[in-house]
Amino acid sequence: MGSMITSDGDRLQSVERAMSVLLAFDAQRPSATMAELAEATKLARPTVRRILLTLHGLGYVENSGSHWRLTPRVLSIGQHYSASNSIIEVAQPHLQRLAERTGESASLAALDGTDAVYIGRVSIRRIMTINVSIGTRVPAHATSMGRVLLAWAAPELIAQVIDETGLPAHTRWTVTDASIFRGALRTVKDQGWSLVSEELEAGLISVAAPVRDQNGTVIAALASSTSTGRSSGEKLVADTVPLLVATAEKISDDLGHHVPAASRSLRANAHEGFF
Repeated sequence: MGSMITSDGDRLQSVERAMSVLLAFDAQRPSATMAELAEATKLARPTVRRILLTLHGLGYVENSGSHWRLTPRVLSIGQHYSASNSIIEVAQPHLQRLAERTGESASLAALDGTDAVYIGRVSIRRIMTINVSIGTRVPAHATSMGRVLLAWAAPELIAQVIDETGLPAHTRWTVTDASIFRGALRTVKDQGWSLVSEELEAGLISVAAPVRDQNGTVIAALASSTSTGRSSGEKLVADTVPLLVATAEKISDDLGHHVPAASRSLRANAHEGFF
């Protein structure tokens, strides 16, 4: 995801407040009163009221008595994203083939702030306790997809992730030391893929590889996920990584990025120091 440095004077506070109200609706709060939304967003009730009435007029929220909820129209925002990003349409058949060949779920993610966001997925088995669907956000530092996206990111963005998140532990295996984390990213960039085992959730293990646009910029990460009960790091490196890297290269090809055949997939054989 691209970023732009802006000053506070360039930002519309009304838009920020409206977005905070929209984002206050989630799985734990599918409907809410005006008071609950004011508490969740830290906005004054009159402000929340005006935002809700505006969103209601646009068709994005509805109310029943004192409770408000999102309407299906909010899904159109995601549809507009999909329609304007060819990578999703290009990648979908590759995701399907990867899932069929590995027998495991295949995903595509992009970086948004300090999170990796699922923008494509073919699910074979349910292996995570969180409900993974398009738009699901996961911490970049503790996932193979996130580490691929950060490995080729600007140093300033890596520093932002470290400073803003503090690299919190999600399991006892999560890398939380900044120096070790930076070393892990260097390893990912050197070998061309990432493996993360049980750092986001116990029993979850995944590998990811970069997807590039026509300019060679890493714009997404392709991942294959499984459980430690069905596989191991060594098995994934030997069996899945070569297929994963080759698939990521095919998606990149379809997006206009071409590399010499002699250099293809050579890094997939680098088994040392994987993360």
